[in-house]
Amino acid sequence: MKIHKEGRKILFFTLLGLVAINLLLYNFNAENNTFNKIFSGVSAVLFLLILQFFRSPYRNLLLHEDLLIAPADGKVVVIEEVEEPEYFKDKRKQISIFMSPINVHITRNPVSGIVKYFKYHPGNYFVAWHPKSSTQNERTTVVVESTAGPEVLFRQIAGAMARRIVWYVKEGDEVSQGEEFGFIKFGSRVDVFVPLDTEIKVELGQKTKGGQTVIAQLKTPPPTLFG
Repeated sequence: MKIHKEGRKILFFTLLGLVAINLLLYNFNAENNTFNKIFSGVSAVLFLLILQFFRSPYRNLLLHEDLLIAPADGKVVVIEEVEEPEYFKDKRKQISIFMSPINVHITRNPVSGIVKYFKYHPGNYFVAWHPKSSTQNERTTVVVESTAGPEVLFRQIAGAMARRIVWYVKEGDEVSQGEEFGFIKFGSRVDVFVPLDTEIKVELGQKTKGGQTVIAQLKTPPPTLFG
């Protein structure tokens, strides 16, 4: 396991700040040794918590053109038919994965294909399960025309703790299933919107692993005799 590039600067300055504060306490507050030891323990726990936010474990990616692979680690919190107002402007099946602070925070392409649409939306920081979070929180929207044919929309959504969304794609990019398309610092949620005839392969409450868990199967046209 390695540390993700998005966390290296944060971890460096956090460690520097905590070490400096602890050294000051031990030098100028030596008479209160009990407090200093408690603060040192709290500092170590805090640093380890932040460290695990930015871990980047190795993943043996599952690749298949008509399967949708989970874009993030977390738990399935929404499976429903909804109106998608931003790009499709019609009904789609929505699958939402909630990322807790202890999950890996990398977001991955659920399919391979070409990025047909990308937009960043500044916004609020409602908790990720709030009904307004999908349309009013800070978020990005990515639409990929999959190699299997159908277009798939996926959206990073910031929450109450997540205050910074990072993305690595733009319109026209060719993306590969399982590769990183972004990072949500301190977690939150990823929504996926697929055609209504898509077969959902997960259940509410199911845990997912980004790049490995199959969440749906796209319906593709049958091959013809003459191609």
